[in-house]
Order: sequence, then C-alpha cells, then structure tokens
Amino acid sequence: MALLMSLQLGANSLEQYTKLRKPVQIRAFKYPDRLHYEWEAELIEINEQYAMVACHAGRKFQHYTKQKQFIMPYPSIEIFFFDEWYTFSVSFRENGEMMHYCNIAMPAKYENNILSFIDLDLDYLQEPHEAWKVVDEDEFIVNQERFKYPEHLIHSARLGLEKLQQMVASNQFPFDGKIDLKKYESVL
Repeated sequence: MALLMSLQLGANSLEQYTKLRKPVQIRAFKYPDRLHYEWEAELIEINEQYAMVACHAGRKFQHYTKQKQFIMPYPSIEIFFFDEWYTFSVSFRENGEMMHYCNIAMPAKYENNILSFIDLDLDYLQEPHEAWKVVDEDEFIVNQERFKYPEHLIHSARLGLEKLQQMVASNQFPFDGKIDLKKYESVL
C-alpha cells in the first residue's frame, strides 16, 4: 500500500511523494574497507543529496567488529548524505521520546540496493532530555594511529563534526523541523 507523506522543501513549498518501500542493505565500514556492521531498511526517499530510509523495530543489526548480532528495539528514520561527512538518525521510543544519533563518516554511496559509508569513529548524539554531545573522541584518536588515517581524512572528519554542530545550533536540515518526523513515525 502506497502511503502519501508530506515533506516541506525549500522556501515553504510543500511536495507530496509516495513512499518507495524499496528494501536496501546498509553497510558501515571502518577505514579503509573493514565491514563494521550492517542492517536492512526500506528506502523512502532518494535524491541527489541523500537517501532516507525507514528502519523497523525488531530488525537485526549485525555487528562484525564485536562479532554479535543485536535486535534493535526501536524504529528509526535515517539519512545518508552523498556529499557530506556525516549521517543522521532519529529513533522513536515507545513513550514518544526521540534519540538523535549522527555518525561522522565519509560521504555515503548507493549502488545495487546497498547504501554504504565509512564510519570515522566520532559520533554526535542527543539522548532524550539531554544536550547534544560528542562521543568516541578517544576511539578516533587511537584509530588515527592504528589504521593510518591520512591527514585529509582527519581534517575532513573534524570539519564534518563542526558543520554538524553548526547545523544543530542554527536549526538547519535535518534539524530545522521541515521534516515532520512524527509523520514518518507512523510508517514504522
């Protein structure tokens, strides 16, 4: 069943689109090419800037680095940017609270129904009722040496984090309220 949802774009224009419901595999790698984790989702929007997916509660999350499989208890909406150095995720708790989680990562790629990105350790997140915070700074520093991150990669990751922090502070997309996340919650 196709579900129509609204997405406000640009200067107060309103555009309708049909939910794609196309299955995709999401693969996160650690630099340079070690498979870190993967999970399945449904593609709900794709354009030149990003792919947006819906992830259902109860999905399997295969974590290769930890050699474990997790069952994710909450649904989420996730955005993978093709020209930016971060990802965006918002998960919906049963009590209606939302958690925001952003990976600092190399720009995503989409090919053959696979969304992939290289996770660069740093994360920027907001738990319900808490301020935004940077986590895994220590992991980023250790991995720079361990995996020989090139200087341009370190610099781009730092710039990606700074840009993300500025976007949150100035309410820019996807933190600007133009995506009504409550509408997406209903499709999960």
